[in-house]
Amino acid sequence: MSASLTCSSLSFAWPDGTSVLSGLDAAFGPGRTGLVGVNGSGKSTLLKLLAGELTPSGGTVRAVGEVGHLPQNVVLDTALRVDEALGIAARRAALHAIEAGDASEEHFETVGDDWDVEERALAALGELGLGHLGLDRTVGEVSGGESVLLRLAALLLRRPEVLLLDEPTNNLDLYARRRLYAAVSAWPGVLVVVSHDRGLLELVDRIADLRSGEITWYGGSFSAYEQALAVEQEAAERMVRVAGTDLRRQRRELADAHVKLARRKRYGQKMYDTKREPRAVMNQRKRSAQESAGKHRLMHEEKLAEARERLDEAVEAVRDDDEIRIELPYTAVPPGRAVLALRDLETAHGACVRGGLDLYGPERIALVGRNGAGKTTLLRTVAGELAPVAGEAVAHVPLRFLPQRLDVLDDELSVAQNVARFAPDATDNRVRARLAHFLFRGARADQRAATLSGGERFRAALAALMLAEPAPQLLLLDEPTNNLDLASVRRLTTALESYEGALLVASHDLPFLESIGVTRWLLLEEGRLTETTREAVGGPA
Repeated sequence: MSASLTCSSLSFAWPDGTSVLSGLDAAFGPGRTGLVGVNGSGKSTLLKLLAGELTPSGGTVRAVGEVGHLPQNVVLDTALRVDEALGIAARRAALHAIEAGDASEEHFETVGDDWDVEERALAALGELGLGHLGLDRTVGEVSGGESVLLRLAALLLRRPEVLLLDEPTNNLDLYARRRLYAAVSAWPGVLVVVSHDRGLLELVDRIADLRSGEITWYGGSFSAYEQALAVEQEAAERMVRVAGTDLRRQRRELADAHVKLARRKRYGQKMYDTKREPRAVMNQRKRSAQESAGKHRLMHEEKLAEARERLDEAVEAVRDDDEIRIELPYTAVPPGRAVLALRDLETAHGACVRGGLDLYGPERIALVGRNGAGKTTLLRTVAGELAPVAGEAVAHVPLRFLPQRLDVLDDELSVAQNVARFAPDATDNRVRARLAHFLFRGARADQRAATLSGGERFRAALAALMLAEPAPQLLLLDEPTNNLDLASVRRLTTALESYEGALLVASHDLPFLESIGVTRWLLLEEGRLTETTREAVGGPA
């Protein structure tokens, strides 16, 4: 039987009663499926349910074949050896014991048929650009991107029939993304991937759109999905116009009917008052008129109600997905004003800035480089979170740093409480008014940070920094598009276009960097920070 995943009447709610899925039916068969949907729609939760990492509130998940899951936020124990992180340490030890002459049966049972485990492991690391790690060294402080690739290598070595990937390109540089694309293209079994990476979604065979707890299927890649969705939305908007016209017509007809019935009633009363016909005849006519009027009115009211229902259905079919609205007041920096100065800086992980580097006015600088080059360490040093080994980083204006792991939030506090920590003088009403711009309205502002999805967590962290006092005139962003749906990426781009302060952004997302109007490019490579150009960075991932 070929591998598959099937959900039957699947439901899930968080312990506080917040419902995520209710009665979902879906089946994922062989081939590559892209699972899309707005932030908070339940994509990551669905993958965890499919992987058996969460227990459904109701319904069942049935898996045919072994399931492997790459979660959205990968954290590795830095004390592990690489072979332990790959899950092959026991087999390697048994294999080495046999090679050393120990013929114990337990060693043969441990190895099983996997005699080439070391060769496969080294090949998997090499294919993903991790050949330099080896199998015997400890993981150490690997970068976020290397953590993702190491976990992916472990999954590939297990060879599960079903592979679930949650935002796998987060933190991956351009070279690593291409290796991931190759692995996804060659995957022979069932693959379900949640991603905001258009390049990756162009490789799938179908799109599963999770919306309002239901999945709608579209054949083809993400481009085909967008085209089909555009046609659907055009038809839906046309139906809204038609239903609206019909509703207005039904209202006019009902009003006309009321006028006609009123005229008949006045005429009948006049005939009764003048007694031109026998009373019995007039009473019979009056009863017949009342019955006819009642049926006529009921008919028009039913038509009006049906027209309203058609309009409601048409409106519901039109997507009006909320997007974050970011206001950045008091952030303007005059051209030519010194914003940041780096002088002979050396960071904890060896990145160096020889001589000096200065940032002036509302410049927009992109910080690029391979995974593990030290971009995050450099940003944390500039932000004052890490002390430099040598030299100095001096900010001349208020700055804020949004880390890629979004650890500025306290998981035990609500969204509103987290934001209030950064602006202790702001009233609760002001905090909640600003949070509404980030789609945390009403009870959503009282959600605990621990229960937020990746995209929701980003919005909450960004809200906390933007509401902080004083307002930041220098923003340090570390992979800001990670965990955002495509609509939110577009909205973030629009917000940063209107930002009047200085930007220093580390990102592997070249289309995003270009969209925010980057004016300078810095390359961190082999421990040296140097000026570069967009052309030297390379083509799109």
